[in-house]
Amino acid sequence: MIVKEIQLDKIDLNNYFFFLIYGNNQGAKKKLTQQIISKKENSEIQKFYEKQILDNQEKFINEILSGSLFAKEKIIIINRASDKILKILQESLIKRIKDLVIIINAESLDKKSKLRAYFEKKKEFICTPVYPDTDQYLSILASNFFKEKKISLSQSNINFIISKCNGDREFLESELNKIELYFYKKKKIGNYELAKLVNLLDNHSILELVDNCLIKNVKKVALILNENNFNNEECVMIIRAFLTKTKKLLDLANNFDKNNNLEVTILEAKPPIFWKEKETVKLQIQKWKPKMIKELISNINHVELELKKNSQSSLNILMNFIFEQISSKA
Repeated sequence: MIVKEIQLDKIDLNNYFFFLIYGNNQGAKKKLTQQIISKKENSEIQKFYEKQILDNQEKFINEILSGSLFAKEKIIIINRASDKILKILQESLIKRIKDLVIIINAESLDKKSKLRAYFEKKKEFICTPVYPDTDQYLSILASNFFKEKKISLSQSNINFIISKCNGDREFLESELNKIELYFYKKKKIGNYELAKLVNLLDNHSILELVDNCLIKNVKKVALILNENNFNNEECVMIIRAFLTKTKKLLDLANNFDKNNNLEVTILEAKPPIFWKEKETVKLQIQKWKPKMIKELISNINHVELELKKNSQSSLNILMNFIFEQISSKA
């Protein structure tokens, strides 16, 4: 029978032994699997991928028939399942011993799926589809997390994190845990620091875009822009990363004006500059004088206001700003 995710809390899971959870929300599947297991006390848990079972059916059936010597129940979890597992599953259930629980995790299953139909029609089976979480729901989870951890983060930054989750709470939890660990001793996160943690893609992050723009690396900036499809939230995030970076650059440029020594300026930087970033920062200090940086900061503030006023034109406004910076003489 079909049981929605929110309905699982309302039924006694101890009365059921066969579960199918399908969909692309890995976080929801993980949560529901743990919810089922938590109701089955003193259980032995064994995990299989469908391919392992298909490659050695006899071993899988023997595992089902053997029962558990030390636990009250045996729980078998089958991951990455598809219709291919159905025939083996049916044969196993005919021979099955008592005190056996089977949880099947599958990706999206369409209405023609035989596995899905099999679980939907049997009243003693539970079939639960999981759908992508809404941005509103994920935003609530994130806001509650930061509130509990007493970490200060703006709603626009939370929206940026949510936009990268693709409706999956597991991804969100991973990002939240990453932020908590990184800022263990801090309770406020800057835009630039956040950009270091939440990459736009595996190869190109906001940090790379900002750094290469400030050293006027035209080819690299063009490559990053061509390989990323930015949305409105990302445009705001990028311009704020520019602002945070230029403010730090201003401090460095002022110190360099005083000591006229790049190495000393880098060594005395607070917070310390990571060794991989040193050469890039040196180039930025050499290209930007304090007066020019102050003008840039003023320009960035103006661009941010324009982005907020004209959200539909965010990408054009941001691109104009970027190309203006990499083409100007400094």
